[in-house]
Amino acid sequence: MARNLDLTALRALVAVTDAGGVTRAAGLLNLTQSAVSMQIKRLEESLGLEFFSRAQRRLTLTPEGEQLLAYARRMLELNDEALVRLTDTAFEGEIRLGVPHDIVYPQIPKILKMMAAEYPRVRINLFSCFTSKLKEGFARGEFDVILTTEAAPGEGGERLATRRLVWVGAPDGIAWQQRPLRLAFVETCFFRPIAQAALNGAGIRWEMAVGGESEQVAQATVTADLSVSARIEGAVPQGTAVIDGANALPDLGHLDICLYQAKVQKGEVVDKLLTHLRCAYGDAQCCLRVISGETGSEGDDDLAGRLTAAE
Repeated sequence: MARNLDLTALRALVAVTDAGGVTRAAGLLNLTQSAVSMQIKRLEESLGLEFFSRAQRRLTLTPEGEQLLAYARRMLELNDEALVRLTDTAFEGEIRLGVPHDIVYPQIPKILKMMAAEYPRVRINLFSCFTSKLKEGFARGEFDVILTTEAAPGEGGERLATRRLVWVGAPDGIAWQQRPLRLAFVETCFFRPIAQAALNGAGIRWEMAVGGESEQVAQATVTADLSVSARIEGAVPQGTAVIDGANALPDLGHLDICLYQAKVQKGEVVDKLLTHLRCAYGDAQCCLRVISGETGSEGDDDLAGRLTAAE
């Protein structure tokens, strides 16, 4: 049958050792000397061992006491950390995160899962729409943190990475060969005028295959090989693929993935979210800066390992 060590008694063991005696330890623990002595005695009796040598009126740890002391420190540290995480109001609240729909997958679900495990009392409310709408909402104070895809970061923006804008279509599809080329972009998509201008410059006739603001409809026509679209490299939607015959279509150039922080909310939770975002979306140099601590966020080895899993 499993047995449990008494954390209260372990705390007394650590206090007596650090304080150098029962009297000072009792003051630190706000207990009587007899109460502290009783806790140590019960701990010794429960394990059938002696943890202090009482020769010459001095308390010194026995070899068994030294061994238990190391475990006690680790156990108390975990206990105190759990209590802080679950009860400290610094780890409560809500963070409003905005991300363009075309770069939500695969990074954001992994980041949200890690944040929920580390800070279960913090709600991260995810909003997804186009960069123009996100920046408008950010300016009105509707978001705490947003990611964007744009030609260059605006005022207050931080460039995480620069990536190619690529043509996408159905896997092994032929829609990209048709003329006029049928395009699937919602009306407010930032990529739409870029693609249209590139096609005009290359003298390729095109027409719109969809209208309105339904991204699901637009993606459905691409998946069905009825049209083509454009996406940030590395964020190609499920059911689509980068068009192999891209040499027949004009180059779309590059876009920046940018990060904006309102800086209203501060503290460990927001810092950790920013670290995850920087390392998941940033280029190699950005990730190295995060891990080395140049961004002001944590950079321990354990965190670096978890962030690598989010890429």
